[in-house]
Amino acid sequence: MNAGFGRIGLGSFAGNGEGPPRLRSPTSVWLKRGVLWLLAALVVGGAVWLLMPPSEGNVAPTEPTKLALASIDPAAPTTASDTSAAEPAGLDRMKISSQTWRRGGLGSKALVTFTVRNDNDYAVKDVEIVCAFTRRDGSHLTDRGRVLADIVGMKSRKTFARVPVGFVNVNADQATCSLVTARRA
Repeated sequence: MNAGFGRIGLGSFAGNGEGPPRLRSPTSVWLKRGVLWLLAALVVGGAVWLLMPPSEGNVAPTEPTKLALASIDPAAPTTASDTSAAEPAGLDRMKISSQTWRRGGLGSKALVTFTVRNDNDYAVKDVEIVCAFTRRDGSHLTDRGRVLADIVGMKSRKTFARVPVGFVNVNADQATCSLVTARRA
């Protein structure tokens, strides 16, 4: 009933019942255990070293940088139509008449549907909105803005459906959008 494991070199793993099993020397057991403990200590030490904050001596001191703003002299407008396009529109006769929001993009993006009402005597374009997101208890989370390139005609209203305004906190429960700027079309 000998399967012949001894002939293919597996005799030390699957004993064939012919004699006592080979004993390991105590030094080889201690050596293997020592190598395993050394490897474990290196892994733990490396993880601790990566998680530690940098010491004060190794960090380069940083000074606040001052940014210089460039100023550009605007060219003189040549016609009356150029001046009307550059003027901001009056927001006193514009408002958001209705708004709703929902989540999109696996729940991380805010999609806002709202209607802009323009009671001015001129059309407006580049309407900028800002939406403030709050928790259920009313505490403020974040603000997100968007510029809409569409034109809203004079004395009319336009509905913008599912406009992505940006990433939103998972705890956001309410959104309040308001108009910031607009330009004459």
